[in-house]
Amino acid sequence: MARLVLKFGGTSVGDISRIQNVARHVKREVDAGHHVAVVVSAMAGKTNELVGWCREASPIHDAREYDAIVASGEQVTAGLLAIALQEMGINARSWQGWQIPIRTDGAHGAARIQEIDAGEIVRRFEAEGQVAVVAGFQGIAPDNRIATLGRGGSDTSAVAIAAAISADRCDIYTDVDGVYTTDPRIEPKARRMAKISFEEMLEMASLGAKVLQVRSVELAMVHKVRTFVRSSFVDPDAPGMGDFDNPPGTLICDEDEIVEQQVVTGIAYSRDEAQISLRRVEDRPGVAAAIFGPLADAGVNVDMIVQNISEQGDATDMTFTVPAGDLQKAITLLEKAKAEMRYDALQSESGLTKVSVIGIGMRSHTGVAATAFKALAARSINIKAITTSEIKISILIDGDYTELAVRALHGVYGLDKA
Repeated sequence: MARLVLKFGGTSVGDISRIQNVARHVKREVDAGHHVAVVVSAMAGKTNELVGWCREASPIHDAREYDAIVASGEQVTAGLLAIALQEMGINARSWQGWQIPIRTDGAHGAARIQEIDAGEIVRRFEAEGQVAVVAGFQGIAPDNRIATLGRGGSDTSAVAIAAAISADRCDIYTDVDGVYTTDPRIEPKARRMAKISFEEMLEMASLGAKVLQVRSVELAMVHKVRTFVRSSFVDPDAPGMGDFDNPPGTLICDEDEIVEQQVVTGIAYSRDEAQISLRRVEDRPGVAAAIFGPLADAGVNVDMIVQNISEQGDATDMTFTVPAGDLQKAITLLEKAKAEMRYDALQSESGLTKVSVIGIGMRSHTGVAATAFKALAARSINIKAITTSEIKISILIDGDYTELAVRALHGVYGLDKA
């Protein structure tokens, strides 16, 4: 007997028939003798509809009331799934975030989980074998009001609950059957990985892969929650679906569990990047803080910072990237503070893409970067900026070359070979 957390996303619970299909997945695990907690998202499209109603009622609205409204989508799904399970003869009960309780900080709309008291859920596991169906994406703030965790927050809810109940595994069911070496829509030869380390998945998620929310991977890594990415659209009774040790999908785990580590694990990409260059910035202590501090205060996420010192040594060029949606905000802020930041000119470019090569094997192998640069040069793809870490290389290119670059890098590292 094991403790499992199963999480189902919006497309997996998109209508009543899909909710009944989810119930079959849950029943399979219950019939195997496991204690099960289920975390659900709102039905596909429902959160967008609720957000739209908030904006229609008032373009500038109270964050607490916003949370009360958008959290209702998950509550509906949890109740419906509990009813579907009961119809199958399974003892199930729905839980809202505040009932557990999942305690968060006070940042309504983007709250962070601080504590989960899962004692009552565990007691009902052991006393009644009851399935807990939990509304994801929400908790209770210090002001005793519902607080939501931000988009994709149901993944975070699931991993946090798995940690709180000491689950043996957290299964994230979605509309894909695992984590691939790159986006299969761009590279048809992309392969589903059997295992990927927490660190690699964190890089993949933060650099453009949409399979999991970044915060959920962070939590899984900190608490060492073994996490499976699986498809909810496979027949729940298909061969292997009930295999506890090796179910179909991708296991996200500690790197110690991965026996054979490839040099490069995957290729991620992020479109809609923009580049800003500040020319002839006065080279003095504190200049970087004067530039990036105000951008951080304004909520602009800065990445890929490159600094070049002039020949005279008294000025520097500062180049960095921001999300394309934040470009105008950043330019306005920088131009307004030009006197304090002490630069001569500002240049910007949008329509760029960041392509990243990721792999824990890069720690012990040389030549990974050179291989990427040669592959792009052979296809006449110009590199605008480069940043590296211990397990990743990120390269900024013109957005028109995104597909070509991803396919080239995927092939040159042999990721298209089994």
